Amino acid sequence: MTALLRPALTLFITLSLITGLAYPLAMTGIAKLVFPDQAAGSLIQKEGKSVGSRLIGQAFGAPRYFWGRPSATSPMSNNASASSGSNQGPLNPVLADAVKNRIEALRAADPGNNATVPADLVYSSASGLDPHISVAAAVYQMGRVARARNLPVERVRLLINEYSEGPLLGFLGEPRVNVLALNLALDATR
Repeated sequence: MTALLRPALTLFITLSLITGLAYPLAMTGIAKLVFPDQAAGSLIQKEGKSVGSRLIGQAFGAPRYFWGRPSATSPMSNNASASSGSNQGPLNPVLADAVKNRIEALRAADPGNNATVPADLVYSSASGLDPHISVAAAVYQMGRVARARNLPVERVRLLINEYSEGPLLGFLGEPRVNVLALNLALDATR
């Protein structure tokens, strides 16, 4: 029995040290050297404090801010430790009610806006943590944000254009806007 157990235990300990300790430490070290910002969580700093990550959406509810995609995470919105979608299909009445309530909230926040509400403002992403909205979703909210901040609409439009990101690698996906970065730029606007 010892003849079988000793090599198995030795192999288990050796592989545990390699795959559980050496490899993760090596990959973390390489990542910190090659991609220091991403390895640190793509954190956004403001006045020396981390205010969020470029990769995780945050909930904004005040009219003076652009609102991101709804989050399906629980027990709170944009909970990074509970990343998931709602898994509600298009015929699910719970989803239909949630979308209806989100549209009503957007209309109530900006009663004069009769434009079609962009889908990404009423449907959550697969992860529930998407930090981006479409350019159309930003433009939809532009008037409300400009009025709440007492800014010219054109100034807000310029910020949307400045913080718009093109498709990944020039062809993957759609142009988008990082909501946190845009809202921080608005806060810095005088």
